[in-house]
Amino acid sequence: MRDFIYSAAPARILFGTGTVGRLGEELDRLGVRRALMLSTRGQQGTALAIAEKIGARCAGLFPGAAMHTPVDVTASAMEKLEETGADGLVAIGGGSAIGLSKAIALRTDLPQIVIPTTYAGSEMTPILGETQDGVKNTRSSPAILPEVVLYDVDLTLGLPAAISGVSGLNAIAHAVEALYARDRNPVTDLMAEQGVRALARSLPHIVAEPDAHDARYDALYGAWLCGTCLGSVGMALHHKICHTLGGSFGLPHAQTHAVMLPHALAYNSPAVPDAMATLGRAFASDDPAQALFDLGRNIDAPAALRDLGMARGRLKILAHRQEVDVGRAHVVHHLMHLQPLFAQAEHHA
Repeated sequence: MRDFIYSAAPARILFGTGTVGRLGEELDRLGVRRALMLSTRGQQGTALAIAEKIGARCAGLFPGAAMHTPVDVTASAMEKLEETGADGLVAIGGGSAIGLSKAIALRTDLPQIVIPTTYAGSEMTPILGETQDGVKNTRSSPAILPEVVLYDVDLTLGLPAAISGVSGLNAIAHAVEALYARDRNPVTDLMAEQGVRALARSLPHIVAEPDAHDARYDALYGAWLCGTCLGSVGMALHHKICHTLGGSFGLPHAQTHAVMLPHALAYNSPAVPDAMATLGRAFASDDPAQALFDLGRNIDAPAALRDLGMARGRLKILAHRQEVDVGRAHVVHHLMHLQPLFAQAEHHA
């Protein structure tokens, strides 16, 4: 038995098939007259199709969202917001578009409706990570949390199998770390176990059959559960390492999570027996870290940082930067200790 505190994120969730058709209703509920649509270049077509559903209530589209939410991109989006006079935000896509929406909301307190097309989970959190001058800083605020999330399984059918796999591993990372977070609690423990189980069984199916609607439903459901974990408790070593690597070297977010997660879990495993027991049930395995590594191989995810174009010696750059603060130096220390695991991953890849 343990004492705990559980804080529920006050977001409204619509989950199912065809839910994007209810966007107009949700704009009405929030009192938004004209919304600025946000997406990446790759999701521009999807954003335009959704914009057609609300007609003149679309104030405009900013399709310039970028990985790791660079502050200069946010500044450009703010100019577009002022130009259009929009009084609300609609983000379509993964973590890049949702991160941009959060950054704008933090600066303006405008209401947000987000429509995820990946399994990133950012939509369920009051957390924003912004990058400036090669450093990614994270902050949390109630103003960052989207008011409404529209989960539409149909919108994930076009997500390429390769992206689906690493995006799903990114989602699993949220649940894994929630199980040993300092503020973990029985509610997030249950969601984490169910979320991991749903993704572990659905991702291989999706990679083999990308149009499998039931598997897509299962994966999106698991991603929602894992994202809710991320929004309810603090994260730990794995997420800090991934933010440091991503912000410093521009590594792709989901792929970095996919590479690092099995090794971070193996590194932490002696200290978190309860979490390992829960994950053992979720993966039906006596070795959850190995099960995670094997899942990555089954869905053709990258196995090592070198697969992302990063040379081993670049880790030393972080250790020798004079501007590295105490927290980031702590992360670098752990990265150096994880290097033997990187080598093992490269050997097995």
